[in-house]
Amino acid sequence: MKKVILSVFVVGALLATSCKKAKEEAKDVKDAAVEATQKAADATKDAATKVVDGAEAAVDKAVETVKSAIEGVTIPEFKDPKVGEYLKSYSEYAKEYIDAKGDVLKNAELAKKGVELAAKGKEIVASLDAEGVKKFNSVMSALQSKMAPAK
Repeated sequence: MKKVILSVFVVGALLATSCKKAKEEAKDVKDAAVEATQKAADATKDAATKVVDGAEAAVDKAVETVKSAIEGVTIPEFKDPKVGEYLKSYSEYAKEYIDAKGDVLKNAELAKKGVELAAKGKEIVASLDAEGVKKFNSVMSALQSKMAPAK
């Protein structure tokens, strides 16, 4: 009988030790999974941040200068985006004017567009501060010098 009781006690001790080890191993696996998940989340966040930062930098650079239709003329950034839009429109008009060889009389639409842009230009300048006027006039001078007939 002592052998049976001793055997039952040994089996019980072995089962208790086995369960304890299994619990510890399960906890270790859980901790490793949590750590791996956190590392993956951090890596994803870092990658997303880099993409967003790159996109923001590209947008900032695009906003800094508006592409002019006239080669060699850059339109800087203004506080009011309408100013950049106006200068872009004017540069497109200047390109059309140059392509028409300056003969606006033959092209009634081009003449009409020039009058409209001149009126709008006066409104734009009236809304600018001193620095804005200086930048605006600089771009307009560059565009108009491109429009001047070649000698």
